[in-house]
Amino acid sequence: MTAESNHAASNHAASNHEAERSLGPGAWYARSPEQVATALGVDPAAGLSADRAVELLAGKGPNALPEEKPEPAWRRFLRQYRSYMQIVLVAAALVSLLIAQWGTAVVLVVLTLLNAVVGLRQEGKAESAMNALKSMMRATARVRRDGTESEIPAEELVVGDVVLIIAGDQVPADGRIVEAHALQIDESAMTGESVPAVKDTETLRTPPDARPGPGDQTNMAFMNTAVTHGSGVLVITGTGAHTELGKISGMLSATEKEEPPLTRELNALTLWITAAAGLTMIVMFVLGHSRGLPWDALFVSAVSLAIAAIPEALPTVTQAILSIGSLNLAKRNAIVKELPSVETLAFTSAINSDKTGTLTMNQMTVVEIVSPTDRYTVSGTGYGLEGRVHHAAGTSAGIEDAVLPYLVANDARLVDGDVVGDPTEGAFLVLAHKAGLDIEATRERLPRLATLPFDPGYKLMATFNSTADTTGRPVVRCFVKGAAPAVMARATTALSAGSTIPWDAGLSGRAEAQTERMGGEGRRVMAAATRDLDPAGFDPDGDLLAYVTELRMTSLVGMVDPPREESGAAVANAQAAHIRVRMVTGDDVTTGAAIARRLGIPGEAVLGTDFAALPEDERLARIDDIGVLGRVAPEHKVLLADTLKKKGDVVAMTGDGVNDAPAIKSADIGIAMGSGTDVAKNAGRMILSDDNFATIVYAVEQGRKIYDNLTKYIRFVLLLLVTFVLTFLGATILNIAAGEPFTPPQVLWIHFVVNASFGFALGFDKETPGLMRRRPRPRGESVLTRPVLLTVVLSGLAITVILLGLTELGASGYGSFHTGNSMAFTAFALCLIVAAFECRSETGSVLTPSTFDSKQLNWVALAQFVLAVLATQLDGFRTILGTTDITLRQFGWAFLSALVLLALWELGKLMARHARRGRADRD
Repeated sequence: MTAESNHAASNHAASNHEAERSLGPGAWYARSPEQVATALGVDPAAGLSADRAVELLAGKGPNALPEEKPEPAWRRFLRQYRSYMQIVLVAAALVSLLIAQWGTAVVLVVLTLLNAVVGLRQEGKAESAMNALKSMMRATARVRRDGTESEIPAEELVVGDVVLIIAGDQVPADGRIVEAHALQIDESAMTGESVPAVKDTETLRTPPDARPGPGDQTNMAFMNTAVTHGSGVLVITGTGAHTELGKISGMLSATEKEEPPLTRELNALTLWITAAAGLTMIVMFVLGHSRGLPWDALFVSAVSLAIAAIPEALPTVTQAILSIGSLNLAKRNAIVKELPSVETLAFTSAINSDKTGTLTMNQMTVVEIVSPTDRYTVSGTGYGLEGRVHHAAGTSAGIEDAVLPYLVANDARLVDGDVVGDPTEGAFLVLAHKAGLDIEATRERLPRLATLPFDPGYKLMATFNSTADTTGRPVVRCFVKGAAPAVMARATTALSAGSTIPWDAGLSGRAEAQTERMGGEGRRVMAAATRDLDPAGFDPDGDLLAYVTELRMTSLVGMVDPPREESGAAVANAQAAHIRVRMVTGDDVTTGAAIARRLGIPGEAVLGTDFAALPEDERLARIDDIGVLGRVAPEHKVLLADTLKKKGDVVAMTGDGVNDAPAIKSADIGIAMGSGTDVAKNAGRMILSDDNFATIVYAVEQGRKIYDNLTKYIRFVLLLLVTFVLTFLGATILNIAAGEPFTPPQVLWIHFVVNASFGFALGFDKETPGLMRRRPRPRGESVLTRPVLLTVVLSGLAITVILLGLTELGASGYGSFHTGNSMAFTAFALCLIVAAFECRSETGSVLTPSTFDSKQLNWVALAQFVLAVLATQLDGFRTILGTTDITLRQFGWAFLSALVLLALWELGKLMARHARRGRADRD
C-alpha cells in the first residue's frame, strides 16, 4: 500500500469509528484480521505511513500510562495538623503564648511536631502503583511502516501500527494477532494463568452480550505480557490508557484505600474527649467568671485541661507497638508497608487468596502415568528430585518406554535444581529423573535431527532423533508429546510391555475415560507417542507434520500444581479462627475446585463472569456459598472484595500480578507476593516475601495479638482521659483548687511517664489465651463497647471522687492545698497501677497468679510505685512537678485509695461475670 493510498484509507478508517463503537473498543477479537486491517486503514504487509503515524500520535497522544504525581512533602506535613488532637494542642500552645506561659507553649509545640512526624512515618514510603505500571512499559517496538521494518520507542506506537514480536519480547501495546507461528505469551501477570497462553489468529465467535476475559481472548496480545515461544505479527488496537493495562491503571486511580479500623477508633475517641473537655471549659469559664477569678488564671486552668484531655503519648506509643510488631512479622516473611495495617489484620474475617504460588507451589508436577495397560503413581512435589515412580497395577516391568518421549521431545534443562525453559517441560525432566533415566546421557544417545515446534493448531511437539530399533536397524524415531486428544487422534497402535498392539476402540475408549477422570480431578493431561521412520525417506527440511501420523501411543500423564505442604493446615487454622478462605484463580474452575477440595476450602466453584453477571442482591445472598472463583478478570476480584465488604467482612486479598493490583488496593488489607510484580507490591499494604499462605494466617494471629494488646492500652488511656475531664469538671463545679486540680507539668508527667510506660507494657503483653478461637470483630464495631464505656466511666468516676476528696482533705484537714494536691497526685499514680492490671481483661479477675505473668508490666508497676513515692520526697521531683513533702500517714491515704479502687473494680467484674453466665444459660 502506498503512502497516498494509506492516507486515503485513513479517511475510510474514520468512518469506521461507529462500527468500532458498536462492537465496543475491546471487541477486536470478534473481527477477522482482514476486518481489523480494514477498520484501521492499514495493510499488515506494509504498515502505516510515517505521516499517518505522526498524525495519529499528535491526535491521540503517546503510548503511555498516566503518571501519578507524589504529594509534596510540605503538604503531607501540613496535613498532619488536620486531626482534632493537633488542632487542640496548637490552640493550647497559642493560648499559653498569650498568657506568657512560655515553657508550656514550647512543650506543646514540640508535641505537635512529634505527632506530625509520627503521622508521616505511618504513611510509609510506598511508591505509587500507577507509576510502577508506567515503569513496566517496554522501551522499544519493532514495527512496519512504509513497507519497511524499523525499531521505534514504544511510546510512539499508535493504533493501526503493525508490530512484530518474537520469543523474548514484551508486547508493547494491545493488538489483534494477524500472524502467529507457534506463538505463546505469558499472561500470568495479567490473567493469573499458571501456564503461557497459546495464541492464534482465529476469530472468536461469542454472543453480543458476552465479553470474554483477557485470558480467553486467544487472538489478542496485551501490553507488557512476555512472548515465551514462537513469533507473530499484530495490529495495534489500543495504546496507553486504552489498553487492558491502562484499564487496570484507571481502576487503581479510582480505588481509594480505606482508613484502618483503629485509626477511625482513635479519631472518634479524640473527638469525644475533646467535646467533653470543651464543655468542661465552658463550665469552667462561666463559673470562674461568676466567682470573680481573673481571666489569666482561667486560661491557665483551660490550658491544663486541654493538655489533660488530649492523649499526647498515644500516637507515639501506638506507633512503637505497631513498629515492633511489624518487625516481628518481617522476621516471619510478612513485610508490612504501612503500620496501621498491622492492626487491620486483627479484624480480617475473609481471605481471598490467589491459587498459583500462594496456596500451591507454582511448580507443575507429574503425579500419575497411564500406559495402554498399566498405571503408575509418582511421589514427590515440585521441581525437587526427591520421589520415584510407583507401579500401581499392570504387568510391565519397566517404565522407560512410557516416559522417554517426554524427555526427548523437550527443550528445557535442569540447572542446579532450577528449571530453565518451559515449566511443563521442566516437570517432565523431573519425571525422567524419578524414573531412573540419565537425562544428558539419554539425549546424547538420541541425537536430534529435526524439531517440529509446538503450535496451537496441532497442539503437539515432535523431535526426530537418530537411533536403532530392536533389531539393530537404523531408524529415525519421531518422539511426540502434546495435548492428549491431539496425540490420540493421530495414533493407530500402542506400546505395551515392549510389544505393539492395535489402538482399537476399546483401548481408545479407556484412554479417553482416563483423560476425563484426570481432568475432573483438576489435572492437566498430556500424551506421548513415537513412530519409527526409514532414514532414507526422511527429509529434515520437509513437511515434518506429515510424518506425525500412524503414531504408537506410549502413555498419558496427569500433572498438577500441588498445594504447599503447609497450606492445608493454614486453611484449617484460619477456619478455626472463624476466617473464611476463598480461592481466586485465573485457571479454570475444575482445577481450582480440585485444589480447594484438597485444602479443605468449602463452597462451590463459580466462573468470574457468572459471578459478575449476578444481580447484587443475589450476589450478596450467594457469596457465603462460594469458595472458588475461576477465570477471573481484575474487575471480578474487585467486585468480590466489595461484595464481602457489603456483607460486613474485613477483607484480605492476595495477588502477584498486574491484574491483582486494583483488588489488592481496594481490599482492607492488600497482600502482595514477594515474587510478584512491582505494581502489585506497590498497591498492597503487606508483602509476603515467601509467597506462602501460611504466613498470612500467622500475620493475622499476630495482628490479633497486637490489636488485643492495643485495646488493653486504649481502655487504660480512656480511663485516664475520663478521669482528667471529670476531675477538672468536678473541681470547677465544687470550687476545689480553683478549678485546677493538677498543673500542666503534673498532667504531662501522668501522660508521658506513667501512661506511656504502661502503654508499652500493655502493648507487649502476652497473647490472651484462646485469642485465635474468637470470632473477628465485625466491621464497624467500636472498641468502645457498652461494657468498656460503663467500666471506664464508673472507674473514672471512682478515681475522680478519690482525687477530689484527697485534694479537699489536704486543704481542709491539713490546711494546705499543696498537700492535698500532692496526696491526690500520688493517689492518681497508684490508682493507675491498679488500672493497668485491671485493663488486661474486661471481666477476668486480677486476684489470680496469672496476673503477674507479664515481666514488662511487673517491672513498670514497680518503677511507677517508686516514682510515686519519690515525686513528693525528692527536691528535684518536687521542683519539676510542684509537689510538696507528704507524711507516711498522708501517703497511706493515697495507698488506701488504690486499694478501694481495686475492691470496687473487682466487684464490678464479678457482677459482669455473673451477668454473662446468666445470659449464656438463657441462650
